Amino acid sequence: MNEQIKDSQRFAGKTAIVTGAGSGIGKAAAVKLAQQGAKVALFDLKDERTEQTEQDINKMKAGSSRAFDVDTADPKRVEEAVLETVKTFGGVDIVFANAGINGVLAPIEDMDVGDWEQTLRVNLNGTFLTVKYAIPHLKKRGGGSIIITSSINGNVRFSGFGMSAYSTSKAGQVAFAKMAALELAKFKIRVNVICPGAISTNIDQSTVQTDELKEIIIPVEYPEGSQPLADGPGKPENVADLVAFLASNEAAHITGAQIVIDGAESLL
Repeated sequence: MNEQIKDSQRFAGKTAIVTGAGSGIGKAAAVKLAQQGAKVALFDLKDERTEQTEQDINKMKAGSSRAFDVDTADPKRVEEAVLETVKTFGGVDIVFANAGINGVLAPIEDMDVGDWEQTLRVNLNGTFLTVKYAIPHLKKRGGGSIIITSSINGNVRFSGFGMSAYSTSKAGQVAFAKMAALELAKFKIRVNVICPGAISTNIDQSTVQTDELKEIIIPVEYPEGSQPLADGPGKPENVADLVAFLASNEAAHITGAQIVIDGAESLL
């Protein structure tokens, strides 16, 4: 069989939920999954970017998507969106829990408690809620694939000054993924977590740096750049390729894996 034709049918008959689907890694993954035959539920705050993603996918040959206005930190909105996805597409086979924010960057002693809680609520609670409400529907399908976007920060790199809340949430996602992988293995549901390094996205728009941050930064310079494998940050499409692999039958024996995708950035 022609490899291109084979790939185009990779997810035929399957439905994927992608959170943070309006831009960056989420959008790239949603498009990739749709290109390979999946029906895609786009979970994000509904704005022009999310609507554009929906339109772009639905213009594709055999592309099928629907955007849902979802704050992944809101249990009710997540649960309702999952139920509506099942009603619209017939079930759930793939979950890409990707939504997240950098939040406020500040020294620990200056971090506002509300800012700390907001970062954990979006990144960690949002992952839990997305997975929690999808599990019953994955079980009905007799299996499936869950992929969680964590980060090199908090797992293999700790020099993100002021990112204590973000890094804590990302380390928590890895622990959650591994716990879920073992718990769900008997149901043939695979759970893997990816840890990107610097990727060209718009996540910096959700970042606020406090004035006190400069007091704790230890400057580190890389004269030849911090991306040994490339000339700059990775592309969302690089991560989307990994997501598609982990969602596919080619990764049928992979669960509980923690995969770094950073062009060797964290090895410096």
